[in-house]
Amino acid sequence: MFTRPFINNSMFICFVLYATNEELSSTQTGRHKCSETVFSPSSSFFQEGGVTETLRTLPDLPAALRFLLLTFGPRAMVERKMSPVLKWALVLFALASVILNIALIVVHSGRTPRCSAQRVRPLLAKHDERSVVFADLSQEEYLQVQTYMLQQKGLEISTKQTTKPSENFLFLVDLFLPKKVDVLAFLDGKGPAPERQATVVVFHGSTGFIKEYVVGPLPNPTHHRDVTQEKYHMELPITKRLVTVGEYALMFEFFEREVFSKLKKVMQESFGVGPNRKLNAFEQMPRGVRSGDRQTWVSFFRDMSGMYIHPVGFEVLLNHQSLNASRWTVERLLYNGLYFDSVEELNQAYEEGRVDKIVYKESPDYGSLKPKPGLQQQVGPQQFSAEGKRFSVRNNHVVYLDWSFAFGLSALTGMRAFDVRFRGERIIYELSVQEAMSVYGSVTPGMIVTKFLDSSIGIGRFAHELVRGVDCPYDATYVDSVRYIDTPKPVRFRNSICVFEHNMGQPLRRHFADFFHHSYGGMANSALVFRTITAIGNYDYMWDFIFYQSGSVEAKVHATGYISSSYMVRGSLKHGHQVAENVLGNIHTHFINFKVDLDVSGVKNVFQTKDMEFVNVSLPWIPDHFAMIPQLVEKQLKTEQEAALRYDTKTPRYLHIASNATNSWGHQRSYRLQVFSFAGDHLPESQPEERSMSWARYKVAITKHKDQEQTSSSLYSQNDMWAPAVDFSRYIEDNENIENEDLVAWVTTGFLHIPHSEDIPNTVTVGNGGGVLLRPHNYFNQDPSIHSVDAVYLDPGAEESCENNRMACFAQETCGPVLEPFTYQGFDGVMKFGEWS
Repeated sequence: MFTRPFINNSMFICFVLYATNEELSSTQTGRHKCSETVFSPSSSFFQEGGVTETLRTLPDLPAALRFLLLTFGPRAMVERKMSPVLKWALVLFALASVILNIALIVVHSGRTPRCSAQRVRPLLAKHDERSVVFADLSQEEYLQVQTYMLQQKGLEISTKQTTKPSENFLFLVDLFLPKKVDVLAFLDGKGPAPERQATVVVFHGSTGFIKEYVVGPLPNPTHHRDVTQEKYHMELPITKRLVTVGEYALMFEFFEREVFSKLKKVMQESFGVGPNRKLNAFEQMPRGVRSGDRQTWVSFFRDMSGMYIHPVGFEVLLNHQSLNASRWTVERLLYNGLYFDSVEELNQAYEEGRVDKIVYKESPDYGSLKPKPGLQQQVGPQQFSAEGKRFSVRNNHVVYLDWSFAFGLSALTGMRAFDVRFRGERIIYELSVQEAMSVYGSVTPGMIVTKFLDSSIGIGRFAHELVRGVDCPYDATYVDSVRYIDTPKPVRFRNSICVFEHNMGQPLRRHFADFFHHSYGGMANSALVFRTITAIGNYDYMWDFIFYQSGSVEAKVHATGYISSSYMVRGSLKHGHQVAENVLGNIHTHFINFKVDLDVSGVKNVFQTKDMEFVNVSLPWIPDHFAMIPQLVEKQLKTEQEAALRYDTKTPRYLHIASNATNSWGHQRSYRLQVFSFAGDHLPESQPEERSMSWARYKVAITKHKDQEQTSSSLYSQNDMWAPAVDFSRYIEDNENIENEDLVAWVTTGFLHIPHSEDIPNTVTVGNGGGVLLRPHNYFNQDPSIHSVDAVYLDPGAEESCENNRMACFAQETCGPVLEPFTYQGFDGVMKFGEWS
């Protein structure tokens, strides 16, 4: 399709008319007089070779026409003679050129203009450079900390990814958050900036312990100190460490050497293992049944798309407690539901026909996410900003209409926001993800005791690049993050955070006055979304913090990805549903913990509950007639144990963090915690592993803020669930006073997942999630969104006026989006199981 006129109309018509002996006039040639063109007889056009050279160099001349004119044109131009066929061919071509150019002009004049990338109106909120106090470490800071730690000769630290378990490995570098009182003094202009420091985790295989250090100041660190005892009140034995990439590499080598090579016939006949086909391992956790254990059941799956839903019926219990990999052993094996004490015992039973043999056959690729052929459809709707984006991201700070906040992405706990303000007033000091936990049911050992605690693997660690137009709107603002966890150097994850304004699809508020005072008032619900997505093994969690124009903030999660599955044996259907041939989708729970440090009109707050009850009331005008009437019930809770609201008990419907300050109507200013959850039952407290996830006992728990109680879980909980480094229930045991104190709400949400056939190939986000909504309750004197430019008001007779209704003139103001080109480099950040180059 032509996008511009393919030849200058005036010149071409002049050429045709001149060559065909037609009268040249301005009326026939349009804008130019032919006598003033290159086709004048006195022009150099008619000099020797001039015609041919001009025709050769005319821009945008179609090849066929150029050939025709070069063949017959020069002579005709000079001699003013032309054959009838060529004459009419040129006339028709000239007419076609004019018609086509007119059509192109009409088409282009009707096209929607491109939107300006610049904002039409300035932003209300301003960026605050002091947000750097919460900023994740930069690539340079990570390298400075790494260099400093390597220079400490007494520590003898290695950064190689293949560092042996018996050696000292620099596992993690992350931001060390300063004390809240110091940060508030700095943010409020009452104190200096706190010293910038880093947390460093070292696995000291040489001594058998894990140590945490605080290193500072940044940049250019000069000192460090061991904070392990101060933080956890215990030593951390090396068995509490998670499995590093280096240890995984040793495990893979072990299975190849001690299992697969000794079971070649079983592997080939039952699972199709050969030179071009292998099995993939997926480990289950915790690694044992008591503190100090390091024995892991490893299940094996086909090496194909969605491996997690392709179990083969083979599992191995590996004892890797020793720091010397040569001392690792196979403790047990499971083949098609039968247990064996050794590789040799399984081999013998297989050869003697004492097992029900699994016979390999090709499996359909039902786990693939490639689109299947279907009806051709249009691209779905896209959103764009007609007048430029109404938010801005600078460094680690976001401003949006009345909102502003700082943000970070912890490698361990994931997404977090700090110093959240509405119209300049701080509402939230910290809003952060804390933990994601799942408990599975099964009859096979790989999943029978499985309890995943994802922060022990690293929730933020697996925040890879987001796909434009799918994970986030195409026109979102994308932000990189840098992390140092189980790698030899810091790694940048491109576009791993996105920020966008989104029309939520329903009005924020509206009313149509039908009875009296006819009018319509409403407002589109546009909100800002701050998002990252973490792919932790089989599951993908989508984390959203949403900022509404009504002054509400929502923290929520949606789960997708692949279900965990097991090979079906006798009794399997007690623990889930069959979802493919020989594949059981295992029942499991999802519990998510958020930290909500609200500061409502300052740090001195109280915790209140509100609910209703029916009371029997005598009607004033009929005293002997009674009616059941709803009545407000209010209560203020005084201690941490009172305010630890368990999931297995009825809790009041309204939960508030309130200030003693009041609004214009005399009510205490407060924010309400509204929890959305479809959680399953929590693990009974009689189970020894429950202490590592004791936060999940509570729908909401309120504690007095302490800098030492920074998180509800820890990096070490997964691999020693029986003696956890952080036991959240201890935060409540001291039962401190919570009246007029700095309060923190720990909120647990989640859902029960009973897998079903529609989870193949992938679990969808619809209905699989939960969250907490923080809503102003008597905090303002009225809904603050009444001042929003998005509000619309209509009076009878003024329906088309733009005065209070931007939508009335929207059709005249619209423009088309200016889009960034689609790129994706997310595979650059995948785990590498070898030495880095």
